[in-house]
Amino acid sequence: MKNYNPVNTLTWVPLTIQDESESLLKIVSAEKEFVTDEDGNVWIDAISSWWTMIYGHRHPTLVEALQNQLKSLDHVMLAGNIHEAAETLSKALLELTRSDFAKVFYSDNGSNGIEIALKLSIQYYQNNPNTKPRSEFLVFSNSYHGDSIGAMNVSGKNYFNRIFSELRFPTKEFPAPNCMFCPWGKKPNNCSTECLSELELEIKQKEYAGIVIEPLVFGANGMLFYDKKVLVKLRELATYTDTLLIFDEVFTGMGKLGDPFAYQKASVVPDLLVIAKGLTGGMLPLAATLVPNFVYETFLSKDPYKSFFHAHTMTGNALACSVGYASVAMLKDFGLTKVRELESKLKTHAESFQNKMGNSIENVRVMGGIFAFEWKEPVATDEYLNPIGKQIRDSLRKYFILLRPLGRTIYITPPYTISDASLERIFLALEKTLLTFLETEED
Repeated sequence: MKNYNPVNTLTWVPLTIQDESESLLKIVSAEKEFVTDEDGNVWIDAISSWWTMIYGHRHPTLVEALQNQLKSLDHVMLAGNIHEAAETLSKALLELTRSDFAKVFYSDNGSNGIEIALKLSIQYYQNNPNTKPRSEFLVFSNSYHGDSIGAMNVSGKNYFNRIFSELRFPTKEFPAPNCMFCPWGKKPNNCSTECLSELELEIKQKEYAGIVIEPLVFGANGMLFYDKKVLVKLRELATYTDTLLIFDEVFTGMGKLGDPFAYQKASVVPDLLVIAKGLTGGMLPLAATLVPNFVYETFLSKDPYKSFFHAHTMTGNALACSVGYASVAMLKDFGLTKVRELESKLKTHAESFQNKMGNSIENVRVMGGIFAFEWKEPVATDEYLNPIGKQIRDSLRKYFILLRPLGRTIYITPPYTISDASLERIFLALEKTLLTFLETEED
C-alpha cells in the first residue's frame, strides 16, 4: 500500500491537518454504500460522503439521467438563457414544497446558497418601498452554514471561522437551542422556549434582515437535536417583526428527517429555503435557494438597480439539474419510504447499542436517517478538534468503515438504501472499537 498524506499529494486535501503523519485513502471506485481503495479493500461509506450520497454511489437511475442529458446539452450560461433541465427541476422542487415557494435560484454548493439568501434578504428591504433598509442577522452559536465569507458570518463563532473574525459583518449571536443539554433543565414537554427569551427581547427592539437557522438539527456542530416549538416561536417572532426567516436545509433537506424538508416535519414555513447536498444524490454539485412570491415581487422592476446582481458561472448546469430532477423523483417514488424504514432500523440498533455500551456513551438519538451519540470524554475547548474523534475514526479503519466523528460526537448518516448487512457491520465495528477503548482505559 502506497503511503498518501497531505504533504506528498499535489491536491490540497481539505479539513485535514497538513502533516506527513496524516494518512489518506486513495479511492478508485464506488457503488451503493461502498467505496473501494486502490488495494481492493471495500469500505462502507457510513456518512454518505458528507451526507450527499442519499441513494448510494452511482445509482443507475442517476447515471442514466446524466448520460441522457449529455446527449443534448452539457452546459449553457443561465444569464439570458433558460433550458428544459432547469425548468423541469424547478417545477419538481416547487411541487415538493407544495407551492410554499415560487422561484428557484440555483448555485453550486450550500455556502453559495446561503450567500444568495443573505443578499436577497438585504436587497428585499432595499427594494421594498414599505420598509427601511436592514442588513444585520440573528444567528445561533452552534450553527454552521458554510465557509464562504457571508455563510461564515452567520455561523456561530467557532473553530471553523475564528481566525477570520476581522472579516465578520454585524450579527447578533444567541445560544443555540439544544434539547439534549438544556441550560434551563427543561424537556420538550415542559419547555416554553426559554432559550429564545433574549432573542425575543432583541428582535423587538431592533430591526434585523433575517434569522438564520438549521431546522431541527444543528449538523456540523454536533448533530444537536431540538424541538419544533423553537421554530414555531421563531416563525411568530419573524412574522411579528417583519423579519425574514431563513432555513438552512443543506443537510436536512431531501428527506434526511423523513419528510421532504425539515420545515415540513416541523410544520413551520420559512421565508427563504436553502438546499444542496442530496439534491443530486451526491453525483454533481448543485444548490438551490427557494424564494416566495412576496420576496420575488420586490425585484419586479424595469429599474436595473432593483435587479439581483448575483450569478455563478455554472448556475443551473444542465447536467446537474437533470440528475437533480431524477433525485427528486426517486425521493418521491421510494426515498422517503426508505428513510422511514432506515429510522426504524436505526432505533432498533440504537437500543441494543445503548444497552451494550452502558454509561460509556450518552445522548443516544435517532431522527430520520441520523444516528448519533456522545462518547463520555471531557469536552475539549474546541469540541470539533477533540482528539477522541480522530482516534475513533482511525480505529474504525481496521473494520473498513468510513466515519468522521465531530469531536466526541459519533454519528452515522448512511445512504437511505443501505443494506441490513452493512448497517449491522457499522454497529458491530463501533461496538468493538469503543469496547477496546474502554479496556484500554481500565488498563
